[in-house]
Amino acid sequence: MGLGLFKAFFCCTHTQEIPIASSDSDTSPQYTYNQPRKNQPIPPPPPPPPPRPNKPSQSSQIGPILGKPYVDINLMYELKKELGRGQSGVTYLCVEKSTGREYACKSISRKKLKLKQEIEDVRREIMILQHLSGQPNIVEFRGAYEDSQNVYLVMELCRGGELFDHITEKGNYSECEAAKIMRQIVNVVHVCHFMGVMHRDLKPENFLLTSKEEEAAVKATDFGLSIFIEDGLVHNEIVGSAYYVAPEVLKRNYGKEIDVWSAGVILYILLCGVPPFWAETEKGIFEVILEGKFDLDSAPWPSISAAAKDLIRKMLTYDPKKRITASDALEHPWMKEGGEASDKPIDSAVLIRMKQFRAMNKMKKLALKVIAESLSEEDIKGLKQMFKNMDTDGNGVITLEELKSGLSRLGSKLSESEIRQLMDAADVDNSGTIDYAEFITATMHRHKLEKDENLRKAFQYFDKDNSGYVTRDELKQALTEYQMGDEATIDEVIEDIDTDKDGKINYQEFVNMMRQGTH
Repeated sequence: MGLGLFKAFFCCTHTQEIPIASSDSDTSPQYTYNQPRKNQPIPPPPPPPPPRPNKPSQSSQIGPILGKPYVDINLMYELKKELGRGQSGVTYLCVEKSTGREYACKSISRKKLKLKQEIEDVRREIMILQHLSGQPNIVEFRGAYEDSQNVYLVMELCRGGELFDHITEKGNYSECEAAKIMRQIVNVVHVCHFMGVMHRDLKPENFLLTSKEEEAAVKATDFGLSIFIEDGLVHNEIVGSAYYVAPEVLKRNYGKEIDVWSAGVILYILLCGVPPFWAETEKGIFEVILEGKFDLDSAPWPSISAAAKDLIRKMLTYDPKKRITASDALEHPWMKEGGEASDKPIDSAVLIRMKQFRAMNKMKKLALKVIAESLSEEDIKGLKQMFKNMDTDGNGVITLEELKSGLSRLGSKLSESEIRQLMDAADVDNSGTIDYAEFITATMHRHKLEKDENLRKAFQYFDKDNSGYVTRDELKQALTEYQMGDEATIDEVIEDIDTDKDGKINYQEFVNMMRQGTH
């Protein structure tokens, strides 16, 4: 969940055996005996080497997370460059030493797996990856390993990057192409449900392309919130990502139908560039989701086929019992190959809107942190004491356990999953803890953003040379500190904020970005 809900809560009350070194690399001493002459006594054999101390090898120790012997991942794989970083761990490019094949390896620090629920979540994610591996449009799982520091999940490397990045880079596409993408996304939902899995976190970021080729397959990658479906069991945890959450999740009474809703939101974005349920804050997003009303009349909808709009209505049906199933959606006339999807190019404005939607909040989130760091004692009266009360060990950061304990003392009835989502929202630098500035960022009142002096301070953080503009290099320098400095992100941020298209961001453009949404 994002900052809005966090603010609202605070302001309101097959392991693989380790290969054994071959004899070619054996470095133990070799002894050669000369044949004795006749009647010459045979010399005694050399004395045995001294006994080695009885130290247990790493491979003989059982890991507490996976319940299997420790494995030295470096014997099998060479971990190379970092591919991505998130709350749960860091993903690296890795090369299998025996074959030279490349994979993606997600490394999860065991220090972050302190609670029983966190350990069970990792075990369940591995079980689900093993269960679904081999199915079309789902990332192939290679194996899970553990050593004294980390748990490693090795899986298929998807070289094509995120699905929406591919679409916006391409520059144009048609309903037919959107239907081809949606067949693969809805097929993921169908396969999951058929095999007894509810995904619970379908969103564009979780779909990658296997390669940069035009005909590359779409693969679902993240099953961290997925669970096995149990007959008759109703779920009440609020999970997922704001724009894609089904209304019944917010009502804490849901089943597998939520995945169809999330896929319907993705379809809507593919065809018009923005989500169907939009607001400036998460609280606002949830309110419009609960209303269940969405626009199929204004541009570009008049130029979109009636079949596409019919499928959207069926996937975004408010009552989950009346909502179309994934298997039926695959048979819908718009979805079927050679069906009713138009081959006319979709308006380029849709791509612009999609880019802006993806760029939204990247610079804004960092700017909020800068403002929080500059607020006076008067501005944050009470919040400092609240931070101290939660930071029980006094080390200057709030851990997940401290956040959970602090919220409990405030009377919160949040689940483990919800508290982890609040942690995600506030943890700007993905460190796994919330520092003081991040805490203030998440809890300060919105009116602090309206003060010009606070906005000026934030702008000056980016405008290092005081030129009155934030250049591309200055933006890259600032974003790189928070693992956001890749070229695609910088392009998206400038595209979104630089309204006069001079290649840099002036103060007024910055203020507009801070005070407005994408609409």
